[in-house]
Amino acid sequence: MNQTQERLHDIEKNGYQIDFANVFNHAFENYKKIALYAGLVLFIFTFLFVILIGTSLVSVIGITAMTRELTPEKLKIENLSESNFLFVGSLSLIVSCLFSPFQAAFLKMAHCGDRDEEFHISDLFSYYKIPYLKEIIISSFLISTISFVQGTLLSYVHLELLGKVITYFISYITLLAIPLIIFGDLKAIEAIKHSILIIFKQPFVILGLIVVAFIGSLVGFIGCCIGVFFTLPFLYSMNYAIYSAIVGIDIQEIE
Repeated sequence: MNQTQERLHDIEKNGYQIDFANVFNHAFENYKKIALYAGLVLFIFTFLFVILIGTSLVSVIGITAMTRELTPEKLKIENLSESNFLFVGSLSLIVSCLFSPFQAAFLKMAHCGDRDEEFHISDLFSYYKIPYLKEIIISSFLISTISFVQGTLLSYVHLELLGKVITYFISYITLLAIPLIIFGDLKAIEAIKHSILIIFKQPFVILGLIVVAFIGSLVGFIGCCIGVFFTLPFLYSMNYAIYSAIVGIDIQEIE
């Protein structure tokens, strides 16, 4: 049994204590170290992704058809045909799964910042390799599928707001699944299970930290929306700080 498994076993039996102020300060100090680099990465890759998707859609269906079909009204679930619904749902799941290892790299960036280590561009793709790739994709697929299915079903019965609340709740209780995979070397199902267990041990403190981080990340919308790319990394720093405070990081497991 490695250090992470021992800690998780202890948490399961005895719970844990977490200090709001200490975790917030840790997250903020970490954020200051990675904000500029992470913001530039997010901005550049988002820009390139939008260009790629836009170019692909124009080349496949044409700009006129794209403008006509990709309207908010036509993209509502109740207005989608069965084939379009399956296409949109499948595309969303694929994109979510393919980009989840990339998002996981920002947690590694936070870890490098915490240890004052250099983070290289190549590290952004460090989790697109076995064994991390398989477990991250399985975890993302399961979480995204459950969220999508329940959201779709509730939307059909005109309970969209409840569907969104449940989607946010699922994201919240699985918050630590990816850190448990990349830092704790857990399998996808184990990581999801332990993430839920950990969150339910101290739900209100962790929720408070996430809400504060979310509000902080939205500050970037003030004045110039580009700023959000540089405030969004605060969420990754908070995720890292919460995991570090509760589970801790065994350096030997991730090197």
